[in-house]
Amino acid sequence: MINQLLQVLNFLGVLALAGLCAVQWNDNGQLHRNIDDLNHTRQEQAAKIADQEKAIQQNTSDLDDVRGKLAKSDAALKETEGKLATESARYNQAVAARDQLTSERDQLKATIEKWTAAVAQRDDALTQANEQLQKLATERNDAVNKFNDLMNKYNGVVKDLNAVRSQGKPGQ
Repeated sequence: MINQLLQVLNFLGVLALAGLCAVQWNDNGQLHRNIDDLNHTRQEQAAKIADQEKAIQQNTSDLDDVRGKLAKSDAALKETEGKLATESARYNQAVAARDQLTSERDQLKATIEKWTAAVAQRDDALTQANEQLQKLATERNDAVNKFNDLMNKYNGVVKDLNAVRSQGKPGQ
């Protein structure tokens, strides 16, 4: 009778241990899925950041080109104004030439205004890209913090499990 009771208790203990193993296995699987999801999110964000850095570098290069062209246009405008000042002394002989230079100056000013607007647009685009980069960096940091919290909890569970296992071993 006692032997049968011990067998039943032993069987129930085995079932309880199997249930505990199944629960632990399920929890461990969920933790690994969460880790995979977090790694995937981190990789996506890293790719986005790399793309944005590339766009920023391209925009910076374009901005430098526009600035160079603007400097050339300024030089051309000053040269034209110098010619205009020289020719105004010969007003009677060069009225037609002066009118043509004035027209060129107006065209250059319009070009400069367009380039100035383009520079302002690029500055706005750089500012927006920087803001988005900051946002993505914050999101990445939040994801890393969540991952670290998850790993700390996981390590705590493993530590508790090891403590329970070490307490449950006979002869200790």
